[in-house]
Amino acid sequence: MKHLLTTAAIWAATALNAQPVAVQLDADEVTALLTGNTAIGDWDGVPYRQYFGEDGVTLFAQTEARTTRGQWRIDPESDEYQSLWPGDDDWEGWIVMVWMDEYYWLSRSTPPTVFEVVEGQQLVEE
Repeated sequence: MKHLLTTAAIWAATALNAQPVAVQLDADEVTALLTGNTAIGDWDGVPYRQYFGEDGVTLFAQTEARTTRGQWRIDPESDEYQSLWPGDDDWEGWIVMVWMDEYYWLSRSTPPTVFEVVEGQQLVEE
């Protein structure tokens, strides 16, 4: 949590220099953004696509790798997107931030990671 607050403070300080402020999306906004849609970005330098089904199933796909099926949910108390993957015992939480019209994943253990959202299930690049 300290990492999240520090990052948010840095982004807010940037705003004092006439830059837009990074804003954390609330649970309803994250739900509307992700449900039935696909996030696209780079994870550790490798492009990925992740679909968020209305039924709580999420599919994570990377080139030349087997698609992984997990579960996802939104925690309304923390406003976090949470995922559970095969072999994991605990749900992992991420907040979604928007800054200068770009979305970012942010967790307790990772720096902000940019992603975009496309409508529908688009695990294969068209």
